[in-house]
Order: sequence, then structure tokens, then C-alpha cells
Amino acid sequence: MSTLVSGARTREGKGVGSSALRPDGTLKVTGEFAYSSDLWIDGMVWGTTVRSPHAAARIRAIDTSRALALAGVHAVLTHADVPGVKTYGMKVADQPVLAIDEVRYQGEPVALVAADDPEIARRAAELVVVDYEAIEPVTDPELALDPAARVLHQDSNLVRHVKIRHGDMERARAAAEVVVVGDYELGMQDPAFLGPESGLAVPAPDGGVELYVSSQWLHKDLEQIAPCLALPVERVRLTMAGVGGAFGGREDLSVHVHACMLALRLGRPVKMMYNRHESFFGHVHRHPARMRFEHGATRDGKLVYVKARLLFDGGAYTSTSPVVIANASYFVAGAYAVPHAEIDGLVVFSNNPPCGAMRGFGAVQSAYGCESNMDRLARELGMDPLALRLKNAMTTGTILPTGQAVDGPAPVRELLEALRQRPLPAAASAHDPRTRPGGVGNTTRGEGIRRGIGYAVGVKAIGYSGGVDDISTARVTLSIAGGEPVVSIHTAAAECGQGITTVQSQIATTELGVAQVVVLPADTRIGDAGSASASRMTWMSSGAVQGASRELARELLARAERATGRAVSGLALQDGTIADAATGTTVLTLADLLGDETLSAVHEYHHRPTEGIDPERGQGNAHIAFAFCAHRAVVDVDVELGLVRVVELAVAQDVGKAMNPLAVQGQIEGGSAQGLGLALMEEIVVDAQGRVRNPSFTDYLIPTILDVPPMPISMFEFPHPDSPYGLNGVGEPPTLSSTPAILNALRAATGLDLPRAPVRPDDIALRPVTMC
Repeated sequence: MSTLVSGARTREGKGVGSSALRPDGTLKVTGEFAYSSDLWIDGMVWGTTVRSPHAAARIRAIDTSRALALAGVHAVLTHADVPGVKTYGMKVADQPVLAIDEVRYQGEPVALVAADDPEIARRAAELVVVDYEAIEPVTDPELALDPAARVLHQDSNLVRHVKIRHGDMERARAAAEVVVVGDYELGMQDPAFLGPESGLAVPAPDGGVELYVSSQWLHKDLEQIAPCLALPVERVRLTMAGVGGAFGGREDLSVHVHACMLALRLGRPVKMMYNRHESFFGHVHRHPARMRFEHGATRDGKLVYVKARLLFDGGAYTSTSPVVIANASYFVAGAYAVPHAEIDGLVVFSNNPPCGAMRGFGAVQSAYGCESNMDRLARELGMDPLALRLKNAMTTGTILPTGQAVDGPAPVRELLEALRQRPLPAAASAHDPRTRPGGVGNTTRGEGIRRGIGYAVGVKAIGYSGGVDDISTARVTLSIAGGEPVVSIHTAAAECGQGITTVQSQIATTELGVAQVVVLPADTRIGDAGSASASRMTWMSSGAVQGASRELARELLARAERATGRAVSGLALQDGTIADAATGTTVLTLADLLGDETLSAVHEYHHRPTEGIDPERGQGNAHIAFAFCAHRAVVDVDVELGLVRVVELAVAQDVGKAMNPLAVQGQIEGGSAQGLGLALMEEIVVDAQGRVRNPSFTDYLIPTILDVPPMPISMFEFPHPDSPYGLNGVGEPPTLSSTPAILNALRAATGLDLPRAPVRPDDIALRPVTMC
């Protein structure tokens, strides 16, 4: 009997490799999709959060009496009302459910209110009197490292120091004929998802609670929530509600414990939903970074060494900072062969907003520093920046600074060559203001416009690294309904807009030859699927669904062999039938084979083992796979006014296998647009007292359709040897190279260093503008 089923066929346009339509697509476009903010149940009350106005303060007392006296208020809770463990966290349980004796960032939750409607809850929250003793906040990450600085947690503000030492730096320095050093800085970027944090908690008859919430990782949420509620995990059940974007910002808890606490206290459903202002305080952001890069090379442009110091501001609590700084440190050398490296990655606590996972997960920061310094090196060498990159491009077999060999595809040269061969866009029209910086506002007449071209390439690991045993679980069920075979798939995979629901359906269709597939709501009644992060979800959940589907396929063909007397090797699953593998003619329908019986299979998928890096030199086989993306940015800059127009942002990316080409294209375009935002406009502005100055979409700017340029995409498929179907992660790589490509283009146009992103008009303008 065959141990591997392949070649199942069904109706065209449904399986792996097709641009199958998303089942949620039409609903989202028409506004009919149910997001978590749309949740509603009879008898529910509304919860809201009392938040600290201070970035650093001691709590001397909390008076809830006036709030409780307001008509329509049902409960006001503080830290004293937390039933179980009072802290939680992704990596370290250091974040209070509600502030206990001090607050460590502006917007930290201090109390909860439940009331008949949102307006009463808001008014009651304003009536909660918190007696604060403000203290001087620690907001400069460099000063946070000073031994004299006030310590936010335990005995140090240092969260983690990652050290990577590779090769012989003394010998490398002697061999380097040209050395360049650059200091670079990135601001704090917000995930800026459109769907605010929201959820609905419903008390269960067994004394537990059902939580419907938008999330990236239901099982990690459960792991943190249950201890805080003093409940066993089996009595806390989570179901995925409609997610309105995530980008890392939904890995950490928000309304989760708060809604459950109120629901359990009142014995009735509680809904919580942040407004836009509160949302800016209710999730983590991208770590702002200060970085120094040093590259040494021979005069003909061969890289000899890289030395770097990365300093990330993790904000008030740990979240995923230890892993973010590790990921940033791993890829300091970029997508290049560099034989010697000395890398120090540090992340610190401060009284600034908490930072954690965001698309690119640390590699965005190091790619920006590396690619900016590569252009600096090219200028020093008098060399074309693209030629420098091609000369040093890593290949399969390249040894990383961590000592690991890249054993999968590494098509860096192919990506860069594709960009080089792509025709450049036409020059701006002197008669059409839409083609000039400033756009339809006709801000500039074009007198001071210069064009610049910039390149960048990025690399990052796919999936969990450093010895984590990553898993994903799927149950696939086949039954007959109305005479037709129907497949149902149950996983906990978070659909955050990336299309995992569609991909799961495509896999079942490909493996079982059945067109009608239902993907059940994700919840914690099935095994862990891990997080929709690290560009891992399609890889891991595809492995799980593929594995379970193939178990079912083997059982179906074995039964068909017994029923027909034909050998399994001569049979195939096709269009809901058992068919002759050679001719495609029907031998037996699945309806006749199964009758009223239902078949089900559960598969737990694991990727290949990895190991942690050693603490002294940072060496180890930490990763399962790598993904690559390159950008060429063409910009027009009015150097007198500082206005920028990105004319084109061409992309070349290896996707391994385009499971759904249209969805992959959307991921590449979305990631590139997010990188454009970081380059030119997106930044959470935090003042010296730790106060956020722009918590709204009025003042926090994100690219609109008028800002996003044409993005011609060269999509490569170099199959990865270890993944299902040869696929690779695609969601994060575009964010790595888009930002530095745009900055390098701006530098080429202006001749300025531009060491900080996002770039502002006054960073570029060559002379002050007098306003009339």
C-alpha cells in the first residue's frame, strides 16, 4: 500500500497554487463581515478601562465610591479583585492585570468599570479617583542602562543582551582596507490595524467563561488568562472573533482578562471595545532603535566584517522583547556573506509604551541599519550600490554570523538581477501635478525636483527559532451531505487577513479531491496552532492540514482497494470520487464508499528541530528556514520643500510556492506599504515625559491610496526542501527591504545622510521656507 498520496484532482481553481477566492472577501468588501467589535448578546453590559495619565507614578489610593454610585454601573474592579495571579506576559509574567502599587507607562490599566451602556461606563471611569504620586520617568533607553538610573523591574533595566561573535575580528580589522561607520535610528511604529481591540466574555454554567476575542494566538492567550482568573484551562474557552488586522499587535493580551473578570463577577456577558484613542495605548508597538553599524571591506568591495551595536527600547514590560532583540541580532549582516562579525544587541525597560511583536520582528530595524550602511560603503568605495550587493550576496551554503549554514534556497542574486533588469518608470510630467511631490495639492511646480534610485535586500528566519518545538494541530473530517462529500477542517489558526482560512481549504481540496470544504471557527477546543506571526502560520498549519488530509486519503484508498479489488497504486481521489489513476474515469463515488459514515483524522505537525544560540558567542543552528525579499525604490524629491513622492516600489521576492498567488501578491503589497509608512510618515511620538502626543489617525499618519505607488512584483518560486509543497513565509520579508530602499533612494536624490526614519520634510529641505 502506498504511504504517500499525491495527485488528487478536483475542479479547476480550487486547489493549491490557484488564486482561490477568499470566503470572507466579499463580506469584508461589502461591510457585512462580523468583526469582534460587532459581537452582541442579549443581557450584556459594557466594560471600560480606567487608565493612568502618567508614565511613572506610585498609586497611593483608589476611590471607586463615586463611580459605583452612578446609576447604571454594575461593578468597579481594581487589582484587589483579580481572582488569581495578578500578572501575565508573553515571555515573563511581569505585566499587572491592573496596576498594583505603581504605573509604568501612560495608559496602563488601573481599574475596570461595567455599566449598562458604553457612555455610562465612560462617565463612571472618569469618576474613579486615583491618588497618584508622579515620579520622574525613565524615557531615554541609553540613560536606562546607566547604573544610577531608577530601575523599573527587579535589579536592572536591561532586558537582554545578545552577543554574537563569529570569526576573528582582530584578523578581520587588519584585512579591511576600507571601513565605514554609521549611526541610524528608527522611530516607534504602530501596527495601526483598523479593527480596535474588542471581545465578549460570557459566563459558563460550569463556573468557567467563554471568551470571543480577536487574537493572533488563542492558546497563548489561554495560557495567560486562566491563572489570572484562578481557573483551570479547561474552564476557559476561547473562540476566534473576526480580526480587523493584527501585524503583531494582537499577540499580547488586551481586553481578555478584564472582560472575563467582569463577566465572572457579574454572572452576565460583558463586552469591551476600545475606541481609537485607547487602542493606541492598548497594544504593543514596534521597538524604536538606535544602531551603530561598522562595515569593513577590501578595496574591490568584498565584505570582511560587520560590527554592530543595537539598542532597542522595550518600554515598560517584557512582552516579546527578548526574542525581538535576538532576531534583530541574528540578521545584522543582512543577506550577505560576511566571514567575521561582532554584534551586541541590547533591549531595555523604560517608562515609554510597551513594545513587542510587529511585522518583521526586529529584522526590520537591523535591515534598515545594514542596508543604509551598505550604501554608505558603496559611496566610500566609489562603487555602484547594486554591484556591491551582488558581489557579496549570500548563497546556499553561506555561513551566518551565528555559525549556521544556509541550507535552503538563497536566491539573493536572482532577486537583485530581476530588479536591475526591470525598466525604470518615466519621468514626472511637467503638466500633471499628480506626478509631482505634493500631488494634487499642487504644492510644488517642479523647480527643485530630483530623482533618486535605491536598492535594498532583506532576510529573516521563518517560524520559531532557538530550540522552540513549534507545532500546529489540525482535525480534518470527511462526511457525505446531500449525496456530496464535504470536508471540514478544525484548527486554532488565526485568520488575521493573511488568508490562512482559504489556504487550509485549498490543501484539503488538493489532497482529497473534494471541492466542498468548510473551515470551522478557530478555538481552543482543538490543539495549539501557534501564533499568526513569524511568517509561520501557512507553513505550520499547512503541514497539519496536509498531514491529516493525507491520513484520510490513505484510509479512503485502502477502503476503495478492498471494495473494488484494484491496487491503491492504480487509484486516485478526483472530484469527489475514486478514479482510475491513469485515465481519470470514475471507479467509485465517495458517497457510495462511505455511506453514512464519517471519517476523521488529527495530525500534529512539527518543523525540524532547532537549537538556541550559546550565550557567550551566539553560535547555534537556530533557524529552520530563511526568506528573502528585495526592493528598488524610485523617488522624486523637491529638495527645496522637502516633499517626497515614491514613484515606484518594485519588488522581487522568493515565496517558495505561491499557495494562492493573488493572496501572496496582497501580502507583498501590504508589507511594502507598511515599510513605506515607516520610511516617510509613521511614528508614535513620545515626549521626554513618556507621553504619547499623537494617539489618533488624525496625527498618526499611515499611507493612503494616494501615497502608495505602483508595485511591480517579480515573484520567484524556489521550493524549500523542508516545507509543505515547498512553500515559504511571505508576510514579513517585504517590510524588511522596503524602508531602506526608499531611504537609499532619498539619499541618492539629496546627497544627505538621512540617518533617521521616518524622514520628515525638514530633514530634506535645503533652505527654510518663508510662509506668507
